[in-house]
Amino acid sequence: MTEPWPAPRARRPVDAIVTLPGSKSLTNRALVLAAIAEGPSVVSRALRSRDSLLMAGALTALGSHVDTSGEDWVVTPGPFDRDAAVDCGLAGTVMRFVPPIAGLSTGTVSFDGDPHMRTRPIGEVLAALRGLGVDVPGDALPFAVHGSGAVRGGTVVVDASSSSQFVSALLLAGARYDEGVDVRHDGKPVPSLPHIDMTVAMLREHGVEVDDPASSGDANRWRVAPGPVRAVDHLIEPDLSNAAPFLALAAVSGGTVVVRDWPHETTQAGDALRDILTAMGCEVAFVDGPDATGLRVTGSGTLLGIDVDLHDVGELTPAIAALCALAEAPSHLRGVAHIRGHETDRLAALATELTGLGADVTEHDDGLSIRPAPLHGGVFHTYADHRMAHAGVIIGAAVEDVLVENIATTGKTFPDFGGFWSGLIPA
Repeated sequence: MTEPWPAPRARRPVDAIVTLPGSKSLTNRALVLAAIAEGPSVVSRALRSRDSLLMAGALTALGSHVDTSGEDWVVTPGPFDRDAAVDCGLAGTVMRFVPPIAGLSTGTVSFDGDPHMRTRPIGEVLAALRGLGVDVPGDALPFAVHGSGAVRGGTVVVDASSSSQFVSALLLAGARYDEGVDVRHDGKPVPSLPHIDMTVAMLREHGVEVDDPASSGDANRWRVAPGPVRAVDHLIEPDLSNAAPFLALAAVSGGTVVVRDWPHETTQAGDALRDILTAMGCEVAFVDGPDATGLRVTGSGTLLGIDVDLHDVGELTPAIAALCALAEAPSHLRGVAHIRGHETDRLAALATELTGLGADVTEHDDGLSIRPAPLHGGVFHTYADHRMAHAGVIIGAAVEDVLVENIATTGKTFPDFGGFWSGLIPA
């Protein structure tokens, strides 16, 4: 889609029940573990999106087989015994999670992606793999892993302060390494720790022995013991980070939105929305009724400003920043310097686009300060970043004549997001 998309304005309270696609983070981790497991398994309610299909394609190229023809995806491990080419697209999980298992191949596996992907950080993972015995020259896309059929493994030190995926990537493959893997972080605090907790929890479901900070008392060390990866079927939870724009719609319209099947216990970062939206003045509660079981958010008609550290849940920043631009008091979002290295520099992009619509925004090294100001219509650019598109539609729900550039980029995690969103807002 090349023409800017007119974001629909919510002129009265929205009352909706939403069923979300599956979690991208859970889907792609489940696919990786299934591809190196002892036997076939099923990933049910897998997210069907560009990122997850790229992951399925990458694992199939290596020699396993991922059947994506149905709602439930069947993964059959196979020998990694061939040369292969992996398209990472704009999927950080493909670029970072697949090279550590490509080291187990007996072939040469080349990696490349969309032009912007060549600027995203991967050097720490590649350097770590070299330290573990993998032949992988280079520090950025494009690169190639020259597999030898096995990886020695052992202890490796990484600076994961720019992405928790650096740690998860090594842990996911570590059980298949001869010595396992002992990952030690050296640097500023690791962002998005819930994503590493998710990785650890899924490894344990597969029978893998893992020591993590909770079990060892060392905040910067994770160890995976060598051993088999048991085949396990997974039922993927709804993507809670994708819930952000829908719950925000309740907040900005003064309406009610229920997200079906919201888990009471989860490792997903998006679960933090419950506390954040409560702090912004919304009523948030679990519901179990005849129409839907899940999480209900009701807007009060007034959005309160917040001062919050989003270090562990940085992916929520664009949606929260959009809400803050509509709040009646100043807000301060902190701890998210690492989101400068996501699909785009999200802090710079948010400051630019919100300011372009009239917001009063100050950009800091690690966050944003946003003060109340009257907003107006205009084009909200997305920088091929689905989270930026989410911010744009939230603003558009409250402000006339907002045009979101490249709404189709939301297909990364939610196919036909634009059509679904429009269907929720009364004409």
